Amino acid sequence: MNELSPDGLSVSPASLRDPAGCLLTFQGRLLRMIHKSWVPHVQAFLNSPVAQQWMESGRFVRARVLDALAVQPFLGDKQFRDWYEGADMGMVVEQEVVPFPSFPYEWTAPMLHDAGRLTLDLGLALLAEGLGLKDATPYNVLFRGPEPVFVDLLSVEQRDPCAPLWLPYAQFTRTFLLPLLAYRKFQMPLDQIFLTHRDGLEPSEFYQWCSPLERLLPPVLTLASIPTWFRTRADSIESSLYQPKRVREPAQSRFILESLLRRLKRTLGKLEPSRGRKSRWSDYMASPCSYEEEDFARKQVFVQDALTEFRPQAVLDVGCNIGHFSLMAARNGSRVVAIDSDPEVAGEVWRRARAERLDILPLAVHLSRPTPSVGWRNREHPSFLDRARGRFEAVFLLAVLHHILVTDGIPLLEILDLAAELTTKICVIEFVGPRDAMFRRLVRGRDELYAEMNPAAFEAACGRRFRILRSCCLRTSERWLYLLEKKS
Repeated sequence: MNELSPDGLSVSPASLRDPAGCLLTFQGRLLRMIHKSWVPHVQAFLNSPVAQQWMESGRFVRARVLDALAVQPFLGDKQFRDWYEGADMGMVVEQEVVPFPSFPYEWTAPMLHDAGRLTLDLGLALLAEGLGLKDATPYNVLFRGPEPVFVDLLSVEQRDPCAPLWLPYAQFTRTFLLPLLAYRKFQMPLDQIFLTHRDGLEPSEFYQWCSPLERLLPPVLTLASIPTWFRTRADSIESSLYQPKRVREPAQSRFILESLLRRLKRTLGKLEPSRGRKSRWSDYMASPCSYEEEDFARKQVFVQDALTEFRPQAVLDVGCNIGHFSLMAARNGSRVVAIDSDPEVAGEVWRRARAERLDILPLAVHLSRPTPSVGWRNREHPSFLDRARGRFEAVFLLAVLHHILVTDGIPLLEILDLAAELTTKICVIEFVGPRDAMFRRLVRGRDELYAEMNPAAFEAACGRRFRILRSCCLRTSERWLYLLEKKS
């Protein structure tokens, strides 16, 4: 987790699993506290060419050691001083803040694949410096827009130069390779994996899902079957099986490790999610229930005018589909978080944002069922809403309100209340009337439930939390656009 508390001292629960240190926020700054035993590892990495190159390229989060003079102002605060003196830390490192933290269960499959590639690239780069990764989990990675960035400074360690084993191998398989294989073979979205299997899929579990023939074919054979067969045998062997292995020469060890990591990269490359995978909403923009050309042009002008007038730094695009308006906001200079319940369309947004180098973070999040707080004591990783409230100057609810209202059964006032919690300034919202073709498809004969749902009723509901700055009727459909300003 890389989230800031606006004031006061806050120790991040996300760092509780690592005995080498912890992460805390103080006075709007993100501080990595390093235990004395781990200081040599951190110093070795920060002084290496790899650290400088990766931080400059943005692939590793920027970090700088705070000397005693830099830490001194913090000690003037009694809460910080009491914690610091009791913790007996050996080093304080200030880290760059990634604007919006996200987690593997909110990513799309292409994003998990990219995070895996980043992890292996870092592992390979560290070998020449006598360093390595002590773990290899997607929780070491956040996304800055569409680009992955490695954020866990404590994952880098000085390695034994004659040790030929890469200890995170099994973890990388569980948390990267098998989830990607499950997505490819069984169309299993990542939230179904990581929300119930925080540490990934066990090979033995994946093995049970496969037919006898599939178990004998790669990549199931190497990723699931052989580990499952070997584990059955290993359970009956003494613990000496797990004693450290060493070779005579450091060059030999490095060659073995480099060969292993490159083989993992090839396996990862074969699991790269393909583009063009169809889903329920992937063709929405081209569907008959979408827009006439004239209406869509008016909608674009309405949204662009709002962006030009308010210049929001951060935008949340709810129900982004393939990201047309997310891209518009990003091209306007906004930092965008684009969410959609369909991971396939969110994956397409990621590809488009990356191709254009736009600051868009696409996430597979359903606003009616947003990701909860998970992990130890339900505190380790905060919920989507806890991360999102008050983080955006603008919220888009375009062609999605009726889905939340009808399909998910959320009352209009509740939706508007949440929109007011998410935005600090404006909301651009599209109201779809009951006679709209898509609305009628969603209602499925229950028209009487929404008989009084009209622009006047919608505007009255908006008045509780927003001021209506302007509106626009799309002429050839039963849809209205509203620019709302949040009341103070």
